[in-house]
Amino acid sequence: MKNKTELVMKIEKQSALARAAIVTMTTLAKSGHPGGSMSCIDITLSLYNTMNVDPKNPWKAERDMFVVSNGHISPAIYSSLAAADFVKLDDVISEFRLAESIFEGHVEPDVPGVEWASGNLGQGLSAACGFALAARVNNINKQIYVIMGDGEQQKGQISEARRFAKKYDLNNITCFIDYNQLQICGDISHVMPQEIVANYKSDGWEVIEINGHDISEILEAIEKAKTLNSPVMVLAHTTMGKGVSFMENKEKFHGSTLHKEDCLKAIQELGVDFDFAKYENLRKEKIESGKRSVYPKENAKNLSLQKGTAITYDKATDNRSAWGNALTKLAENNLDSKTKIAVFDCDLMGSVKTDGFYKVMPNNFFQSGIMEHHTAVCAAAMSKMGIQTFFADFGVFGIDETYNQHRLSDINQTNLKIINTHVGLDVGEDGKTHQCIDYVGLMRNLYHFKTIVPADPNQTDSAVRYAAIHQGNIVMSMGRSKLDIITKENGETYFDENYTYEYGKADKLRSGNAGAMLVMGTVTNNALKVVEKLAAEGYQLELWNVSSPLKADENMLKSISKQPFIITYEDHNVNTGLGSIIADQLMSRGLFTRLYKFGVEDYACSGSAADVYKHCHLDQDSVYARTKEILANNN
Repeated sequence: MKNKTELVMKIEKQSALARAAIVTMTTLAKSGHPGGSMSCIDITLSLYNTMNVDPKNPWKAERDMFVVSNGHISPAIYSSLAAADFVKLDDVISEFRLAESIFEGHVEPDVPGVEWASGNLGQGLSAACGFALAARVNNINKQIYVIMGDGEQQKGQISEARRFAKKYDLNNITCFIDYNQLQICGDISHVMPQEIVANYKSDGWEVIEINGHDISEILEAIEKAKTLNSPVMVLAHTTMGKGVSFMENKEKFHGSTLHKEDCLKAIQELGVDFDFAKYENLRKEKIESGKRSVYPKENAKNLSLQKGTAITYDKATDNRSAWGNALTKLAENNLDSKTKIAVFDCDLMGSVKTDGFYKVMPNNFFQSGIMEHHTAVCAAAMSKMGIQTFFADFGVFGIDETYNQHRLSDINQTNLKIINTHVGLDVGEDGKTHQCIDYVGLMRNLYHFKTIVPADPNQTDSAVRYAAIHQGNIVMSMGRSKLDIITKENGETYFDENYTYEYGKADKLRSGNAGAMLVMGTVTNNALKVVEKLAAEGYQLELWNVSSPLKADENMLKSISKQPFIITYEDHNVNTGLGSIIADQLMSRGLFTRLYKFGVEDYACSGSAADVYKHCHLDQDSVYARTKEILANNN
């Protein structure tokens, strides 16, 4: 390595200053994680001194990428970024963990140079896999680095990511493990014994062991990793609190800070010229507004996919087949598109209907096996890099099991399209463990996700094409069964070739003034038949299909508020779905009428979908009888 001695001396000098910054910012904030930050600082500084990055253009496409999995070492990351001229050290120290500051307690992509906001431990390697795959799909040569804690290796998602990285030969991934052998409750061998090196080797990784405080060894490991035909794990033997004698090898300092007097002693021991009082005063100043949200939405550039011509169905079929057919056509229409499409599957290809895409674009199809946590993060990370990424799964796996992963994706401003089949009681025979009845309620908690619940195959086709050409996270949920085609009163197809899906717009299927019924998803056909049966008896109900329940349709709300009552009908938990959302939307606008909620009131039984609906009083006959009773009570 050219001028290696000079580089080593440069990093060693940066290291002493960074350690002083770490103890100072955590002391001033009276919170943070100084111990691990000091044990890994030599590694992070070495990486930022050797990676292909540019502080003047931090998001250039060909940059190397550094994923911080153990985000609580933010003091080390911010100090390293300051040393690399991405941010100002004065800002880092004086604003650490202050409200309105971009320098939050755990790393966030508001900070230039930070690629991924870390949530709970164990997700960083999965994100790195997504970035590495994106580089391959986009034909960009780059290195992907990850830093992780040693206690973090206890997380199962890391095992998933290791296997995935090896399967897909992601040989441009190098991960460093900060092996200080301490976690919050003490020695890692006592908290939870593990064979870190053996685990990585057994999954086919190359392993390099180094002294994590020897800059020369760190630099040599970085260079050697580039020559190996495998993903590489560097086990860096380090010391908690390295550099300050009274902090070293004490688990207390994983999450405890120094008092001012001890901080001054630490700075003196580090031997750097450091003005603690300066930062005390700076911290009292007001933070400038408008400093947040630096990270660009790379995926918003060049979204050039062609959505193609709609497929119009005239016979009953299932929404999941309509989704699969639309996806296949999207692949065929965009073989040469500048914007790439990728699909992730978790051993359910035939059931979630991604097999057609696989035949058209096999190199952009990623089979993850039964590893949902990893797949959710990996797919989300890829979606940040200008690739329209779909993750298809059953509802209980793609939503319930991976909710926290999606929460992190929301924070990371990803562009993931989550397609969930087999939701609701419609799953039938698989029973209550697989009847996902909270697919709207859960995603309602995520501020920037759009949620789509299509009513029939034709609306599904149009909604998939909408998702393909729009920016942002979208979850689309659908049942398992074949559905009749929704029709107009004259028998013509409602969602025909002239229909274009519009997020937030409810569809008025029937007019009436005796009351209103709002329905979403699989049970829309049942609702239509109930309303038509009542119409034959002289009761004209207004019927609305609500396919985007999280976004209010003002015209619909004004119309239904004039009705004597409203019924919401859904294959979903009655407490958290369409009914509760409509109640919120009406009340917040000062619109009032009587509301009745038909939905799933408890975990259900196993049986055919028809029998399970009947058991839960959500079948056509039960809904008709319940509605007839409401009509009688309102006359």
